Amino acid sequence: MNPFPYSNDNKRYHTLAYHNRTLCGGRVYKATIDAGLSCPNRGGCSFCAQIPPDTRSVAEQFAAEKTRILAKSPAAKILLYYAFRTNTNCSPERLSEMLLEAEKLGAFAVSLATRPDCLDEEKARILAECPLPLTVELGLQTIHDSTAALINRGHTYADFLRGYELLKRHNIRVCVHIINGLPNETREMMLDTARALAKLRPGGVKIHSLHVLRGTPLYEMYQNGSYTPIEKDDYIDITVRQLELLPPETVIERVTGDGDKTLLAAPQWSKDKISVLGGIDKRLADLDTYQGRLFNGL
Repeated sequence: MNPFPYSNDNKRYHTLAYHNRTLCGGRVYKATIDAGLSCPNRGGCSFCAQIPPDTRSVAEQFAAEKTRILAKSPAAKILLYYAFRTNTNCSPERLSEMLLEAEKLGAFAVSLATRPDCLDEEKARILAECPLPLTVELGLQTIHDSTAALINRGHTYADFLRGYELLKRHNIRVCVHIINGLPNETREMMLDTARALAKLRPGGVKIHSLHVLRGTPLYEMYQNGSYTPIEKDDYIDITVRQLELLPPETVIERVTGDGDKTLLAAPQWSKDKISVLGGIDKRLADLDTYQGRLFNGL
């Protein structure tokens, strides 16, 4: 019998699918939208590929996504996801327009990806006034400033905490992104990132594997041998150990990432997403463990 309470299948962690079924009453699909904004981080993170912006309007993108989603699942609810680059890197007026447009287009909810160093009190107030259920997806990647400097992240852990606490003061749901397999990070460093997150008790967490994309500074490190990607078995084991540390009510919105297959140089195992997900499920079952098993000890 599955000992994990936030599940109605074999999953031993709090999946986004379970969250959507229980809270939203059914399937929720994301319409991924490019708002045409930029990133304030000069040079960009070392793992980030420069993708040309989508020149279509938000309404045109949403219509295309809606057609795709409803063809797959006619009864689906659609969440508008401002996913690309930094979606608070704009004027307060533009941010307000983006949120109102999501409502106007008939989205069920809205998610917005941004950086913690691109938030202020006025923008937090506008986000808090969003007319739809809102999640702000906040990039952390690691709590270790030495790693953040190495990958040219452009902000510190203290900067992240200021941005996170600002959002929480305005009662905004936050989903935090972290990456396993960053350069020079040990297993214990990755677990420390999960331990720190557990204390914050975020609404959601996305766990990614680091992808080496051609044309990035990280690709140069990979080519010259100064960076070696994490092995699949190590990634699975570390992710399982992180899940044990995180609060059971935190929604695990992702446990592996999707790299652009046209640019992906490594790790090749990340292309087989089903195998990674299955490996995590098997490892949890083999160890008879589950999300939050070690959380009470924090």
